[in-house]
Amino acid sequence: MIDVAALRALRSVAALGTLARAAEELGFTASAVSQQIKRLERQVGVPVLAPAGRGVVLTPAGQAIVDSAAEVFQALERCAEAAQSVSAGTPRGVLRVVAFSTAIRGLLAPVIPRLAAHCPDLRLHITEQDPDQALHSVDAATADLALVHDADGLPVPLPLSLTQRHVHTDVGDVVMSRTHPLARLDRPLTGTDLAGHAWVTSPPGSVCHQWFRRLFADAAEEPDVHHLVDDFATQLALVAAGDVLALIPRLARPPLGDGLVSRPLRRRPKREINAAWRRSANASPAIQAVLTALAD
Repeated sequence: MIDVAALRALRSVAALGTLARAAEELGFTASAVSQQIKRLERQVGVPVLAPAGRGVVLTPAGQAIVDSAAEVFQALERCAEAAQSVSAGTPRGVLRVVAFSTAIRGLLAPVIPRLAAHCPDLRLHITEQDPDQALHSVDAATADLALVHDADGLPVPLPLSLTQRHVHTDVGDVVMSRTHPLARLDRPLTGTDLAGHAWVTSPPGSVCHQWFRRLFADAAEEPDVHHLVDDFATQLALVAAGDVLALIPRLARPPLGDGLVSRPLRRRPKREINAAWRRSANASPAIQAVLTALAD
């Protein structure tokens, strides 16, 4: 009979291309993953991997095994969910959650006390991951639930083995000092209002930088960017220290304090946030408990 751990190791190697990267994902050493693959080859009687440069590729037999692996893991997961449903569907054990940093701060952290009160036998193990990596982790069963956001209005491609649910819409506001001229405006800000002011913004390549660039898409002049900073708390410190503005998602925004204010934009930048999990785990009491807490 095929060893499940060895099957999971082969699936991870197939997805990541090297024994070292698979070992990192699975929490083993590369030697341990290699031994699992060799055990699988003894069990099936044929090679499943072949060297390719610095990495490895699947043999036809290895590809056939990986193609069938999803059904195996889904069946095992359904067995576990059936057992939990017999015990009155009580959320218990460890639920491995992967999410981007602002979702951890703004969505997950606030519901942990509520979950602890209503589900004392359930513990969340949270790891920060970008959306693409988070979906891969859930698909590979190294995580159970992911919180992901769309990429500048485009949804992250969802593996066929996963399903998802919308949990939140995050929007961005402009933050400024209370003494800034724009702080006196008691209305949503326009592109004309923002012209000519200095900024601190997230580095290129981030969703928030794309939001920022879109604010000035129709402007005649380039925006006056004084600072490029990834950390939002540091952005706020620079806003408080100088005469710069910052565009910050509400989920990412710590308390502003007395010296800062936020103003909404007439054309609000936004991102949709979804929870994603394996279809075979749809009946999981732990996943459903977290989804309910996020909805509340």
